[in-house]
Amino acid sequence: MSQLEIGFSRGPMGQVDLEAFAQGYDILIGVDEAGRGPLAGPVSTAGVAVTRAQWELLEGVNDSKQMTAAGRAAWEERLLLQGGWHQVDLAAEEIDRLNILAASLEGMRRCAEALCAGFSGARVLVLVDGNHGLRSFAGAQQPLVKGDARSRVIAAASVLAKEHRDREMARLEALYPGYGFAKHKGYPTPAHLRALAELGPSPVHRMSYAPVAQAAATAAAQRR
Repeated sequence: MSQLEIGFSRGPMGQVDLEAFAQGYDILIGVDEAGRGPLAGPVSTAGVAVTRAQWELLEGVNDSKQMTAAGRAAWEERLLLQGGWHQVDLAAEEIDRLNILAASLEGMRRCAEALCAGFSGARVLVLVDGNHGLRSFAGAQQPLVKGDARSRVIAAASVLAKEHRDREMARLEALYPGYGFAKHKGYPTPAHLRALAELGPSPVHRMSYAPVAQAAATAAAQRR
């Protein structure tokens, strides 16, 4: 795994990006995820790649958790039109097999590699949200704790991941009604836990998560 210790500052949003460009990188790729905490649905990952000129167009983007739904939707539209993005979902089955951290990193790695393939010969740096580097990734990368609040490109990736996952949970609500996926997005709200206890797990619940495993065990005991 390639991982740099560049010594980025903890200045205002975008300062780390400017420092990376100043160090000679031609392309910055930010990768982030949405959906580590929910009991159901995929973990959604996204990557955004920008040149220095394209980076200027990201002024005003923010961590998706700090934005309104309308703000995220507007930014998603801009980012999709700008190009230079990639999105990957890892389903509940993969999360159960790998664990949620490994699944998140794997999705971000796939995004980074897909985007890097389009920039042969350029100096590319991948900025990864969090304190873990991407496993089995040969390119230059830098994990950034709270990166979605420090880097414009990571923040942009967080918007794409969040918006995509929210739509996916609405789609799953139509397939598996009764759980309220469209409302709580799979997070362990009281309403979701009640539905899980009453209905048992759906095919898109994460069986490795304790509340889901407990509900499955209860449902199995009731069938005996």
